[in-house]
Amino acid sequence: VQLQASGGGLVQAGGSLRLSCVASGTSFRIMGWYRQAPGEQRELVATVTNGGSTNYVDSVKGRFTISRDNAKKTVWLQMNGLKPEDTAVYHCYTYTDYGLEYWGKGTLVTVSS
Repeated sequence: VQLQASGGGLVQAGGSLRLSCVASGTSFRIMGWYRQAPGEQRELVATVTNGGSTNYVDSVKGRFTISRDNAKKTVWLQMNGLKPEDTAVYHCYTYTDYGLEYWGKGTLVTVSS
């Protein structure tokens, strides 16, 4: 399984970014995003199941939207109303139909105040 993320960058507070992740390999029951800020533990941001059920960490509810295309094995994270505290390396994540977890190399999101 390989996860290729893109879409990070530098944005001012209040701005928007859209992260994309393309997966290769087997079937993916859950796809999502984790993030890790400097000096902080990794944090689950959002997940979406292959049936379309979503889950978000409280701090991003109402600002971030996760979506996926099962046929394209792609997951997106639309991030609006970005805040400096959203600054982190964002990692694509998947939990496969075989019960295995994978994380991709991250993409850096920097939000300036």
